Amino acid sequence: MILKYKSQYLFFSQVELLFSNRIYANIFADKNNKTLLETIDSTRYKKFKSEVMDNYQEFLDWPLGKFILKLKNDQDNFYLRFLNKYGDETYCQFRIEDKIFNNKKGLYIYYIDSDLKYIGRSLDHFKKRINYGYGKIHPKNCYIDGQATNCHLNNLITQVKDCIKFAVYPLIQNDEIKIMEKELIIKYTPEWNLQF
Repeated sequence: MILKYKSQYLFFSQVELLFSNRIYANIFADKNNKTLLETIDSTRYKKFKSEVMDNYQEFLDWPLGKFILKLKNDQDNFYLRFLNKYGDETYCQFRIEDKIFNNKKGLYIYYIDSDLKYIGRSLDHFKKRINYGYGKIHPKNCYIDGQATNCHLNNLITQVKDCIKFAVYPLIQNDEIKIMEKELIIKYTPEWNLQF
């Protein structure tokens, strides 16, 4: 795909996205490194402490993910307050394995046919950004102190994984990457960027 930036044309190189066959739900339930009590004692979750102590005291020693899943299964919407806006979606896993671009950084895009969906930047190498960021949602990502953007973008990709394409434009300077990303988003207003 080609994008125009000021007086130049940027030729983005397509990189294959490799998808697993599974769709994942309730990833938040696998968060087991803290109990409910340890969680409500931490800064981001203190606001839930009195409600938990009043209504859920018998679950204080439960791993957080197990507790949240129980609430969901019991149709108790209190569980949603622990999760970010996109923490209870379905996700897929995907990665890139491109020997030319894996270890480069710069701009990247997601698109369907000629419809530009998202423009992003990677100040780390592309492999790290995709394989360990957007491409695999970890339980912690689903919570209010996690990565809502990763959850949201992965869910959008999950819905169109049979037709989504990914392409990169390598750059070297971080300042240039940041400026170009911002200006391209303003110029092209991709649908998924606007949702963020």
